[in-house]
Amino acid sequence: MNDSSEFAIQASGLTKRFGDLVAVDQLDLNVPRSLVYGFLGPNGSGKTTAIRMLCGLLTPTAGTAVVLGHEVPGDAKLLKPQIGYMTQKFSLYSDLTVQENLSFIADIYTYPRADRRNRIEDLIDRYDLGAQRKQFAGTLSGGQKQRLALACAVLNKPQLLLLDEPTSAVDPKSRRDFWEKLFALANTGTTILVSTHYMDEAERCHRLAILDHGRKVADGSPAELQASTGMSIVELETEQTYAAQAELSKLADVRSVTQLGIKLRVLIPETVTEPLALVDQVLSSAGIKSCSKLVSASLEDVFVAVTQQSKRLAAAA
Repeated sequence: MNDSSEFAIQASGLTKRFGDLVAVDQLDLNVPRSLVYGFLGPNGSGKTTAIRMLCGLLTPTAGTAVVLGHEVPGDAKLLKPQIGYMTQKFSLYSDLTVQENLSFIADIYTYPRADRRNRIEDLIDRYDLGAQRKQFAGTLSGGQKQRLALACAVLNKPQLLLLDEPTSAVDPKSRRDFWEKLFALANTGTTILVSTHYMDEAERCHRLAILDHGRKVADGSPAELQASTGMSIVELETEQTYAAQAELSKLADVRSVTQLGIKLRVLIPETVTEPLALVDQVLSSAGIKSCSKLVSASLEDVFVAVTQQSKRLAAAA
């Protein structure tokens, strides 16, 4: 069935169990069309399993999902021509050239032969693969493999592009260039769901969900999430970072202390009315000199705050 909904993906209670292991637990999801939506979480948080259910490769244990107006996995055959999927591990044919891989993918998607040559040439040009067109895929650099995989994933002009940890094996420049290409796709109407464990990549997404042990613990735009941590963030500078971290970690009101060089970031619930005074008093009493200030939350602070909250709720259950 076709769907003119504002959402490319809608999931309710989506769950996947493998024996006693709950890989995805009651996932509710609404992914608006034509933007980049991120799954942020560490390895083992359920990102890959969720993506595989959404594209029809895995059958949910419970819950429902509608992707581009099609129920999955029931309508997976109808959905397949409308999506592109790029896995974390390079999955193209190493003993075929760049051009041969693209031609093979075109055959799989039964791309119209009248337009196939122009489409492949356009992708080779767009993803900077002209010099490598006759090179075997297995001999490409990490960044070149990434560009080839993306070119193959979008060959059929998908409405939805699913990317599973796509930049885990490439250098920072290749990652930056890759994200520019993703925004270009979103600008032309492609919805993109990308999983990552990189905080800087998550900050690039229009919206994102944070997953922890298979559960969604937060979602929203990066700015919305950063504004709603429920935490005061105290940043302090001291030459006695180890001693300061040890003293602050003893406090029941301190949720996290993270070291960044000679600076510490301290997360304290907003229910504590004077977080700066609390930090200064503790360190002063321990004879530790420091300079502290309140700062805005980073996405890493958000991740720490929501996962800590999730652990406390699970322990109390």
